[in-house]
Amino acid sequence: MSPAQKIGNFTILAKLGEGAESHIYAVQDNKTKQVWSLKHVVREEDKDARFIEQVEREYEIGSKFDHPVLRGVHKLIRHRRMFKTQSVSLIMELVDGVSLDQQLPTSQKGAVEIFRQVAEGLLHMHGRGFVHADIKPTNILLMEDGGVKIIDLGQACLIGTVKKRIQGTPGYMAPEQAHRQAITSKTDIYNLGAMMYWVLVREVIPTVMPPKGTDNTIFSGALETGDIKPPVAPHLKNPKVHPLLSRQIMDCVQLDPNDRPASMEVIVNRLELIMDVLENPSEPAPEIVGDEDTRA
Repeated sequence: MSPAQKIGNFTILAKLGEGAESHIYAVQDNKTKQVWSLKHVVREEDKDARFIEQVEREYEIGSKFDHPVLRGVHKLIRHRRMFKTQSVSLIMELVDGVSLDQQLPTSQKGAVEIFRQVAEGLLHMHGRGFVHADIKPTNILLMEDGGVKIIDLGQACLIGTVKKRIQGTPGYMAPEQAHRQAITSKTDIYNLGAMMYWVLVREVIPTVMPPKGTDNTIFSGALETGDIKPPVAPHLKNPKVHPLLSRQIMDCVQLDPNDRPASMEVIVNRLELIMDVLENPSEPAPEIVGDEDTRA
C-alpha cells in the first residue's frame, strides 16, 4: 500500500491488519495532521451489507465508553455514491502495542496485572449496559508503559442480546454463545477465564457446540450424562500457577452461567487479592469462598 493513497480526507501511512471483510490502517487526517487507526469496509456485493452494519454497530457501541483500557472510538464516516453507502470508515485511537498472543507475560504477577486491567475495562462496559463477547489474546494489546487496551468491538452487544448466528471464537466462546442464548456479563466472565487459561496453560478450552442439525440447549445431552468433562485446573497443568488464581479461572469457565462469579466486579476484587498474595508470599493466603469476596 503506497503512503500516497487516501481514504476520504485521510492519508494512509501503513496497513495494520485485516479482519472479516475489513482492512485496518494507520492514517493521518489531512486537515488536523492527527494520526488515527482507520477500519475500512467496502460494500462490493449485497451480502457485504452485514459487515457495514457491524462497523456501524461498533461505532454506536464504542462511542459510549470513556475508559483508558478500551480503545477510543472517534468517528464513523459513510462514503456514499448515488445516496447509497458504498463503504464506511471507523476512526479509532491509534494504539502502539503488541497483542497478548505475541507478547506473553514473563511472570505470574505480570499476567495477573494484565487480567486485572482487562477486567476493569469489561466492568466499565457492563456498567454502560454492554458486553464485549469476544475477549481473547489477539484482542488485547500490551503497551510499553504496562498499559492494556481492549480492541475490536465487532461482536459487542447490549446485555441480554440473543444473536441469530453463532458468533465468537472457538476455544474462548462461552457455551451460551455457541447455543445462541442470551449474551450477558457472565459471557465476558467466561471469555476472560478462557483467555486466562490459555495464557497460563497454552491450551484452549474446547467449545461446547450443539450437535449439528439440532437446537439443543447447553445443559442437555452429553452435559447431563457427564460426557463433557471440565478442563483440568491450571495449577495441575502448570505447577507454577498459584492455586487461588487457578480457582479463579475455573470459577469463570463454568458451563452454567449461574455457577460463574456474580459480576466482573467480583473478578476485579479477586484479582487484586491474588496480586497481594503473589507480592506477599510469606503471609497466609486467604481463601476465595464466593461472590462476597471484597477488599477492605
